[in-house]
Amino acid sequence: MDLVKHFGETIAVDGVTFSIPRGSVMGLLGPNGAGKTTTLRMLTTLSRPTSGTGRVAGHDIIEAPDAVRRSMGLTGQAATVDELLTGRENIRLIGRLYGLPLRYIRDVTDELLERFSLADAGDRIAKTYSGGMRRRLDLAVSLVARPPVLFLDEPTTGLDPRSRAELWEVLRGLVRDGTTLLLTTQYLEEADQIADNIVVIDRGKVIAAGTPTQLKDQAGRASVVLTVSFAEDLARAEELLRSCSTGVHVESASRRLIAQATGLDDMAHIGQVFARSGIAVDDLGLKRPSLDDVFLQLTGHRAEPSADDSDADHQPEEARA
Repeated sequence: MDLVKHFGETIAVDGVTFSIPRGSVMGLLGPNGAGKTTTLRMLTTLSRPTSGTGRVAGHDIIEAPDAVRRSMGLTGQAATVDELLTGRENIRLIGRLYGLPLRYIRDVTDELLERFSLADAGDRIAKTYSGGMRRRLDLAVSLVARPPVLFLDEPTTGLDPRSRAELWEVLRGLVRDGTTLLLTTQYLEEADQIADNIVVIDRGKVIAAGTPTQLKDQAGRASVVLTVSFAEDLARAEELLRSCSTGVHVESASRRLIAQATGLDDMAHIGQVFARSGIAVDDLGLKRPSLDDVFLQLTGHRAEPSADDSDADHQPEEARA
């Protein structure tokens, strides 16, 4: 795509390129001001690139913007439903704006209310909905025309953990049905949970891309973490651990020993060795680098999600592609 977006002298997006396999989830990660929302705006035809282009469902965003809009749905950072209408009326309104047949609108409204667990609340006005219900209704509205591609900008911002988990399950269901998703998020757990592939951008450039596991591997190897029951066993435990692993580090205060590992096989082997040693062990586990570790390594700081986070903080809009 090689998308570029300038705001005066500021280069907000600088040659961002990626592709999303059909029926998969792409997570777009980056610190505030990285260009995530601007990239989304360009791909959804809300902002014209300074240079470069992109394709959505096979349609060029510059040459065929109407076809792009017919092929996609968009859910922004804040729910955009009409709070004075019922959930049912919100969905039907969007169907009428699309010019869809009335019978189809009636059928799809019932289907979406059921799918997003809103059937019992369908005839209540939206301002009585909880935050999680509003986000589900917002997502339902974006699916009225059954778009093959769905763009989600910070879809779970402001939701409590339970509502966030419920929405993740809804998104997994959409992907199982063949929908292609592109989501921006600052919740690294969210990207780890539902994204098949992740693109990390910083200062308008792509700085890393791959599956969550591939990105974690860039942040270092896995570790076996073992906690002995008694401090007097630390020295013998360290000697034993060094005989079957490398890079052993001892934290005396917490009675923990940490050793480099390649995976579950190493942990199982260490567990067997200590089971025969007579050393009492409180805990044994495998710790892999997290996406937060990846974020820190790539950008120099940890992610700082906030309900008020927005890529548009520093420019009229931001760029990414």
